[in-house]
Amino acid sequence: MNGPALHTTDLNKSFGGLTVTNCVNFCLGRGARHALIGPNGAGKSSFVHLLTGLLQPSRGQIFLNGARIDRLPTEDRIALGLGRTFQVNALFPRLTPLESLVLAVSRRSGLLGQPLRALSRCSHVVDEAHEIATRTGLADVCLKPTRELPYGRQRLLEIALALSGKPSVLLLDEPAAGVPASESYEVMEAIEALPDDVSILFIEHDMELVFRFAERITVLVAGSILCEGPPDEIARDPDVQRVYLGAKAHG
Repeated sequence: MNGPALHTTDLNKSFGGLTVTNCVNFCLGRGARHALIGPNGAGKSSFVHLLTGLLQPSRGQIFLNGARIDRLPTEDRIALGLGRTFQVNALFPRLTPLESLVLAVSRRSGLLGQPLRALSRCSHVVDEAHEIATRTGLADVCLKPTRELPYGRQRLLEIALALSGKPSVLLLDEPAAGVPASESYEVMEAIEALPDDVSILFIEHDMELVFRFAERITVLVAGSILCEGPPDEIARDPDVQRVYLGAKAHG
């Protein structure tokens, strides 16, 4: 399929006199590993909420794989290939990663009305769940209760659950938030290794992770795009250094 995986045109969101998204024209390329950065209050989460349908735009349009989605409910956007994770995880602590993934795959396949024990006998569901666990670096812990996993592995499980919906576009809201530095690279490397048919937009505050793993960066300030480009270009931009990275960042 030609064209971007996701794009917006003149996207605006206001709450009374407060504008949180201001005429945003954004494009996510196919197979992209694209970071969205900006200071606190820049409107990053609001932008993602607009993409997923948690917020409705005041004006503008959103397109996923060429189809307009800004008037669709969240569940329809998911069905069309949009997936996301959140800053705070919402996992089932007593279930194993494999059990959680079996439930997620079953839901997508229309089998969720059956008990988990019955679902575990569906070999194709279990095989797909295990394949997703392996792809996201969870194979060695997929039979342990989720509550016993290190936080970095729990974040990986969130990503795995999002992948179970077979998204073409995956939105990750601070995937390394709260993860110890020793585990954050594992999370980002798993994201980087996802197949090229999944286009990724991630919000992240850790600039070391952003500049290592992003192929393209968009800087959002006060709801507007300040600049966009490859990491080396963004690192040299004096406006970015002034409003976000700090005068001493990257040189």
